[in-house]
Amino acid sequence: MNASVLVINCGSSSIKYALIDEDPQAPRLDGIAERLGSQAAVLKGTDSAGERFSQPLPGADHAQALSAILDRLEGRKPSAVGHRIVHGGEHFTQAALIDDGVIAAIDSTAALAPLHNPANLTGVAATRQVFPSLPQVAVFDTAFHQTLPPRAYRYALPDALYRDHGIRRYGFHGTSHAYVSQRASQLSTHGAGGWLTAHLGNGCSTSAVWQNQSLDTSMGLTPLEGLVMGTRSGDVDPGLHAHLHRQLGWSLDEIDNVLNKQSGLLGLSGLTNDMREIEQAAEQGHAGASLAVEVFCYRIAKSLAGLSCALPTLDGVIFTGGIGENSPQVRRRVIQLMPHFGFALDDATNDATIRGREGALDRADHRGPEVWVIPTDEEARIAMETRHCLETHA
Repeated sequence: MNASVLVINCGSSSIKYALIDEDPQAPRLDGIAERLGSQAAVLKGTDSAGERFSQPLPGADHAQALSAILDRLEGRKPSAVGHRIVHGGEHFTQAALIDDGVIAAIDSTAALAPLHNPANLTGVAATRQVFPSLPQVAVFDTAFHQTLPPRAYRYALPDALYRDHGIRRYGFHGTSHAYVSQRASQLSTHGAGGWLTAHLGNGCSTSAVWQNQSLDTSMGLTPLEGLVMGTRSGDVDPGLHAHLHRQLGWSLDEIDNVLNKQSGLLGLSGLTNDMREIEQAAEQGHAGASLAVEVFCYRIAKSLAGLSCALPTLDGVIFTGGIGENSPQVRRRVIQLMPHFGFALDDATNDATIRGREGALDRADHRGPEVWVIPTDEEARIAMETRHCLETHA
């Protein structure tokens, strides 16, 4: 299938979009419709000349926003739509052509992703309304991690909780981990061996990838498990919920709000969830910011070291995401915390690699496990999986 794919990532009040052509030289049209349903709704994006635009959409709903997006595609007609769906549960191990049965299966996992799957389905319904003749494909954040073995995805809980309620580790950021690990297998002489991937942004996760398959990952039943993130705590003592309830009288909703929205870099620093501002404050001697950087990097290194147990051999580590791509300090600190793994970071190359540049960061004479920065492209991965799905169903 040689065609453009319109990639849609729909939230409760937003639609991110990107028109991806199979020809990598074709200009990408992308943007976001924000604050839908309000008088402040707006469509922002980039045209084929690379120029930014902003178009007010007062009161627009999702379908109206999609109509406005269609007008911004400059006459380039997509042949399919690829939807980012956050949670596929155990139903989906790969992308799926959307029909009523697939919609019902996505809806059945809503309890596992109550903030995401219903919004994703809103986008599917609106897109089917605006593009009734186009095939629609669901691409799942969780699908890449469905290759985890039971020893990695099972919690040590009564079996009935897994069997009857699906309580297990699912993992997220699958399209990102899949994209960068496959890209590394193309760029590195090591090929598709054993890669540790670190997706570091406002949301953060790590993964152990062997032969382009995920064998373990840091996120679990929800995206709260694992690393320290922008506003999410990551791993905490499972008894914390009961302790906060008994000692402070907090409800489950209050505890959930604190762990998801008031913790992480924001909670540790007391300043912000933006790593750029935290690094600057740390350089100026702010104790909370310095602690936030130290905890953040230590937890990444600890996670990567643990995940290495899943790999038969270790060929390298890949940094991606907004922080992973743009913070030489984070990359350096993480590698320094893993002295037993044989990495050999070239400081000058690392310091010069910012703003999404792709490449290896090793010293020229190094022959051991490699360190890479690879800008993630989840939209390209979604488009690729959409094409593959349609070719399979042709």
